[in-house]
Amino acid sequence: MLRTTQTQRLATLVFAVIVMFARADAQQPATRVPVPLVQAHKTIKLSEHVYLIPDGRVNLVPNIGFVIGNRATLVIDVGMGPKNGETVLSELAAINKNPTIYIATTHFHPEHVTGAQAFPASAIVIRNEVQQDEVVHKQPERIENFSQRSPEIKALLQDVKPRPPDILFGNELKLDLGGVTARLFTRGPAHTKGDTFIFIQEDNVLFTGDVIVNRFFPIMPDADSSGKNWLAILDQLQAIHPSIVVPGHGEVGDARLFDTERTYLNTVQTRVAELKSQGKSAEETSKMLTNEIRAKYPDWDNPEWIAVAAQRFYTDIK
Repeated sequence: MLRTTQTQRLATLVFAVIVMFARADAQQPATRVPVPLVQAHKTIKLSEHVYLIPDGRVNLVPNIGFVIGNRATLVIDVGMGPKNGETVLSELAAINKNPTIYIATTHFHPEHVTGAQAFPASAIVIRNEVQQDEVVHKQPERIENFSQRSPEIKALLQDVKPRPPDILFGNELKLDLGGVTARLFTRGPAHTKGDTFIFIQEDNVLFTGDVIVNRFFPIMPDADSSGKNWLAILDQLQAIHPSIVVPGHGEVGDARLFDTERTYLNTVQTRVAELKSQGKSAEETSKMLTNEIRAKYPDWDNPEWIAVAAQRFYTDIK
């Protein structure tokens, strides 16, 4: 019963902070919130085999990767809805000659998955088993939530039907693309329960999904998100020693992104423990930390998620 009560309280808090900031946005000029469209004609080359469509620091647009081997190509995340998927396909066509295309997604959220609907039926969708369960059981509600944020987002997600996977894997899968290998693996709940990481071995490039974001406050949106496990995962990812780190959102960086995010999460964890030991409630702690942490990171976007992170760590502390 305690666990259920904590989950209900967290769900209420998440809803409250989203509504609060949505109302604030509504009071601003309409041009303040960009439509989440994948950028055309912005694809860059990161390494010998890896290309990227940068997110342009637009909310609900992910960094999208292409890994091009001698015989097959891997697309990593595909944008929100068929319209964005068509842009991804157009960008890919300019640099790809392989007939075999694989699609892998870092997690189940609509801006990472639903663009796959635009791809031809021959494209091979790869998904880990936990992420697939989230696509089936959680994505419809998430699509409904996103669709309520603006008419433009609703239009992007109109009649979306997530594609089923062609390949399901458990904890790890190695994909030989011809001259370059992609290692897909999971490490338990952090941003979502089924987060997938993709390491391009020959190029030493790591795609982290939203477990790493650059100058965005990390998001712990679901009951399955775990601040404690998130910190443990950062250590495991850093041990790979990637030269290039591609976050789910924000600018591409290097291994220093792990340190930056770890510092933030450790700060929240430590302060939550202090405030909880002083008898502060979860709600009081979240409110106090929102102002305090926001002041420490004035150039980071999406500060509404500070309160949710504080609540997550509050629940972790027994």
